[in-house]
Amino acid sequence: MSWLVSLLAGAATGVLSGFGVGGGTLLLLWLTLVQGMDQFQAGGVNLVYFVSCALPALWGHVRQGLVEKQAALWCALAGVPACAAAAFLASRLDVETLRRVFGVFLLAVGLRELFSKPQRRA
Repeated sequence: MSWLVSLLAGAATGVLSGFGVGGGTLLLLWLTLVQGMDQFQAGGVNLVYFVSCALPALWGHVRQGLVEKQAALWCALAGVPACAAAAFLASRLDVETLRRVFGVFLLAVGLRELFSKPQRRA
């Protein structure tokens, strides 16, 4: 039964990833809070998950014209070195510190989403 619940969690987070709205973040929460997985292990699982879900989601978004190529280029140019630096830093942190940093990040994003005003489309 546990495998079925995990399969459903993977499918649900896959749908969210397809929409581009943070399925991987929810997968991390599932793995650490429900499955009791170590933060570093959950991060590794999430990276494999991300690569396997990102490619078909990207393909669908590109086909629909939903990718601003100039913005994606600038984000990638900044994101790749930042990701490498963060991976190096994370390997030097203890698990509790990493969990707390991740928790503060989620809290900040959640509060922003709760209290930000929706933008009007032009």
